[in-house]
Amino acid sequence: MRGISGSWLLVGDGDSPPIRDGAVVVDRAGAIVAVGTVDVLRGEYSTAAWDSPRGAVLMPGLVNAHTHLELSALRGQVPGGQGFAPWVARLVALRAERGTDADSDAIAEGVSELLRAGTAAVGDVSNSLGSVPLLGGLPLVARVFAEVFGLTRRGAESTLEKTRALLRSLGALPENVSVTLAPHTPYSLHPDTFEGICREAVEAGALTSVHLAEHAAERAFLLDGTGPFLDFLRSRGAPPADWAPPALDPVRYAQTRSALGPHALLVHLTDARPDELALVAESGAPVVLCPRSNLHIEVRWPPLDAVLGAGIRPALGTDSLASSPSLDVLAEARVLRARFPHVKPRALLAMATGWGADALRVEAFVGRLAPGLTPGVLAFPHAEGAIPADPEAYVLSERASRRDILVRPTGTLAAAERPV
Repeated sequence: MRGISGSWLLVGDGDSPPIRDGAVVVDRAGAIVAVGTVDVLRGEYSTAAWDSPRGAVLMPGLVNAHTHLELSALRGQVPGGQGFAPWVARLVALRAERGTDADSDAIAEGVSELLRAGTAAVGDVSNSLGSVPLLGGLPLVARVFAEVFGLTRRGAESTLEKTRALLRSLGALPENVSVTLAPHTPYSLHPDTFEGICREAVEAGALTSVHLAEHAAERAFLLDGTGPFLDFLRSRGAPPADWAPPALDPVRYAQTRSALGPHALLVHLTDARPDELALVAESGAPVVLCPRSNLHIEVRWPPLDAVLGAGIRPALGTDSLASSPSLDVLAEARVLRARFPHVKPRALLAMATGWGADALRVEAFVGRLAPGLTPGVLAFPHAEGAIPADPEAYVLSERASRRDILVRPTGTLAAAERPV
């Protein structure tokens, strides 16, 4: 066994206070055996190989609950600031121009970036499923969501069948990866296909993912079929939707289509109103916020105060490198710290660790420094003799510019969870 001590230890659950002179004992597989103070654990585990006392804050590995690794080749190439429809129009045009030949190498580099950041779990949304073999066998757990588009019934059914065929072609999945179907958004998929995928997730006890209430154009399209998204479709010569707008806000429409509940990971909610967030909270649906992506595309912050006020414990995601500067989910927590200084640092760190693990349903493996889990251990060094008075605020500050990965996470998703 190995013992690791620090000036402070952060559990990552959003509730437990930091442990001064904290320590963790791990076995050879990286599983946590005990957490406590160094004085107590050194006595109880005297035969462990103890690291010398470190001038560092310890915490669990990070959870990036929403990414699009297959867009990694577009890092920094899609300008934003004018709203979602112009941004996605530029993205689609650039992908058509560049092709997808460089996608595999870029995905591999994106995965390496996740590992360098100390990521213990990731939720990746994909159309090509090119990330699945690259994530397999790595020291993290991954939930990949196979996304389905199609405004018309025929288009949606065709895309769904192609996606199912792609899933079948994967064969046996890596033990650390699950793959499930996911509807892209309520406004970009035929209602029957949208609901069918959500009901399938409920019946299978699986987790799906939905981009929801991301921008005002989504609300306009669902209310009356107008707005920037309609203009985008017309500019591409896409066939019009063969269903009438439901005249509902995105959250209430999702509710009518079986997309609110513990089975549906709701991503963004940037445009959600307080009454809609109350419905989300009541449903028990997990939530992921992607602040840097929202800022890049819409110049808009997620409604963090309203989310927390509704009783929701959100996760954090980086979204893609086409809309965010990095895949470091701790950077998402740091930017929220700067904008919402009244929110407790403990909650912001939990969004990037324990609450993220809850959202992805991987809390049995990662997210918290607790016995039986294999979350990995990160260390944020500080100068000797300069122990931070508030270790949580320290990790969220630019002063904590270096992080060391002392223990890599591990985890094998249950076989019953992995088949599509």
